[in-house]
Amino acid sequence: MASRNSSHQLILVVVALALVAGLFVLPKGIVKPKEGKSEMSQQAARTANRDNGAAAPSTASVDGSAAPAGATAEQPHMSMTAEQRKEISTLLAKYSAERDPMAKLRVASDLAAKYRAVERFDSAGYYYEQLAVARPGEQTWKRAADSYFEAFSFAATEERQKMLAAKTRELYEKVLKNNPENLDAKTNLGMAYMASDNPVQGVTLLREVLVADPRNENALYNLGLLSIQSNQNDKAVERFKELTKVNPENINGQFYLGVSLAKTGAKEEARAAFQKAKSLSSDPALVASVDEQLAQLK
Repeated sequence: MASRNSSHQLILVVVALALVAGLFVLPKGIVKPKEGKSEMSQQAARTANRDNGAAAPSTASVDGSAAPAGATAEQPHMSMTAEQRKEISTLLAKYSAERDPMAKLRVASDLAAKYRAVERFDSAGYYYEQLAVARPGEQTWKRAADSYFEAFSFAATEERQKMLAAKTRELYEKVLKNNPENLDAKTNLGMAYMASDNPVQGVTLLREVLVADPRNENALYNLGLLSIQSNQNDKAVERFKELTKVNPENINGQFYLGVSLAKTGAKEEARAAFQKAKSLSSDPALVASVDEQLAQLK
């Protein structure tokens, strides 16, 4: 599982690097979107279940576009098997037909779990949000927010990223209203602000997390990535060194320590960090990424 998660996170970074405005955009500045929060949040909710769960390729999705059978440009990470689409289609029909509120919530829970299993995170978030509306609380809102955050992280177009970031912010704000000390929610909210018209607020939130918990791995990691993005490579080295001191087995921390060290010209230290990352996992995606970076150091 650790190996899968490491490559999963690296893939998220690679996908987002292609965007103009991004969660983990490295060489480019942050583009400030013009759309209002409410409009984008509503659109995110409307298109969360855009492939209609298990619609055939010729069937229109919720937002009116053709529903693909497999992965698309907006969903490059995973496609459904025929059996998975059938299961979800059955549940969607049951959800639409169900009139008993409690029974409908149970179906919503099943749908969220099924969508999450096939990495349709925005669709999972939509149904988790229905559960949170019925039973509001810190954990129910966070479950919905976490799913939208994952969808946001996977977004492969700028428009979709902005849209999902707005929905993510909306839900994490509900989490923090229930518990202002939820540092995971605050960290992810901070990253979602990086695709808003107020990215400074995102940095502020991340720094607040480190004030509360100087050893917080997620905050150190994300601030390190943002330092690379803004070409503050010395600062990035500082963040990733601290992260790998907190947890020497943090694969992504070691990898990006290598990236930031290479950018400062510290090739031998960078090589050691890359080799350390490589030693922590045999995952092919990670190995390929490390080998590519090592080749650039020669």
